[in-house]
Amino acid sequence: MSIISTVAPEHTEGKVAELYGQIQQMMGRVPNAFQMYSSSPALLEQQIQHISYFMQHPTLSFPLLAMVRMLVSQNNDCQYCIGLNEGMLIQRVGLTVEQVAAIRRDPANAPLPDKDKAMLLLVLKATKTPKSVDKSDLDQLRALGWSDGDIMDAVYHGARNVAVDIVFNAFKIDNDF
Repeated sequence: MSIISTVAPEHTEGKVAELYGQIQQMMGRVPNAFQMYSSSPALLEQQIQHISYFMQHPTLSFPLLAMVRMLVSQNNDCQYCIGLNEGMLIQRVGLTVEQVAAIRRDPANAPLPDKDKAMLLLVLKATKTPKSVDKSDLDQLRALGWSDGDIMDAVYHGARNVAVDIVFNAFKIDNDF
């Protein structure tokens, strides 16, 4: 049970009810990952905007972003996010349990195009040892066709996931998947 108060969908009103309605339309339900933000409607709204932006990203693929979240969360021991993203990779992307396990053991095993794999590895480096990232890392991605905007978006997505992991771990989010 979460140690911070959350508002269940059936008990919402005002801004939170409006935002939960958007989540319901997007996902068919309001997962605990969103209910966790119910005590701060402004953060809930920001989280919805963040997810919406990346769901429609023109160059960062769904499999790449799900792997970023799963592996960043693995580094932060956020079981909720690991499991949620494993599930998405299996159910929405079509990976097998074995493939997901292999990715978790070694991200270089990710069944992604080389361009996406290089981005995945850079995001993991940036979120684990940010001071070790240098110009050559970005030059490698640029040579593969990534723009600086893509690189910024991907690293920001991974860094924001670190913050989400901290919040979920601190407040003991309940698994609901």
